[in-house]
Amino acid sequence: MKKTYLTLLVAVALMMSSCMTTGLGTGTTAGSNNNSWGNVLGAVLGQVLLGGMTYDQSGILGSWNYNAPSAAFTTQQALTKAGGSTAITNMASSLASNYSNIGINRGNTSFSFLAGNKFSAKVNGIPFSGTYNYNSQNGEIALKTATETIKGNVTKTEKGMGLMFDAQQMANILQKEGKVSNTAAVQAVSKLAKSADGARVGFELTK
Repeated sequence: MKKTYLTLLVAVALMMSSCMTTGLGTGTTAGSNNNSWGNVLGAVLGQVLLGGMTYDQSGILGSWNYNAPSAAFTTQQALTKAGGSTAITNMASSLASNYSNIGINRGNTSFSFLAGNKFSAKVNGIPFSGTYNYNSQNGEIALKTATETIKGNVTKTEKGMGLMFDAQQMANILQKEGKVSNTAAVQAVSKLAKSADGARVGFELTK
């Protein structure tokens, strides 16, 4: 009896494993064909802002460096309408090319969020700082500098944190804060954010 019961448990476990592999294997992180749990979860977290996973207030504290381009949509509906993960992959690829033309890299682009709602940052090597307000319920963040307030979204990604903006706010980050002189590249990045309803573009940051 015990041997039969054990055999049944093993069989059920194998069936569940097979079902999970079949049902979840279609989602992958941009640039990867590995259908592991980590990649599936990373893709979901990084592609949807509202209703996705965000950090709590303490979770964003610390110094974050640019790791890769990041693109997302405000809702799952907007993502699906734009073409799903394929749209994300295409946007990230285009962002990478334009960021390279601008010169953005891990050494010259970073964000530090400090206790007391203060932040300091560098974009394209140009430093700026100010205060920030962060809503951990929906991931919305507002960076207030001496001259303007830049509104964006924070989401968890597979490797760290996605900090993303709409077309106008991203242009401000690059041109006003980062003093980027490559107007064509800035316009191309802004155009990507305008390419579909609910699209957001920016940076994946890691510690």
